[in-house]
Amino acid sequence: QVQLVESGGGLVQPGGSLRLSCVASRIIGSIYAMGWYLQAPGKQRELVADITSGGRIKYGDSVKGRFTISRDNAKNTVYLQMNSLKPQDTAVYYCNFKMTWGNYWGQGTQVTVSS
Repeated sequence: QVQLVESGGGLVQPGGSLRLSCVASRIIGSIYAMGWYLQAPGKQRELVADITSGGRIKYGDSVKGRFTISRDNAKNTVYLQMNSLKPQDTAVYYCNFKMTWGNYWGQGTQVTVSS
């Protein structure tokens, strides 16, 4: 069984920054991609950013230029640096690992941007 554990969420003022981390308990086979998704109340889950095993990165349109995804393969960890946060970034953020034998999700971490 694979578990993904996220950390780093919380309450931040508009314009502030947060750094999310997600570590996988184990890797089964190979990792194809790691990523972050968000889900706001009453809305569908949507892509924030992902990074493939080959290093290709994709960002959602709403976060381009403000968020940066990175990874540490040796630690089975993916990060999301979030800068210039806006109230509309408020959501539950989920990490995702796509591996050879499955697609795994974290439990989610709440990010709230408010003054």
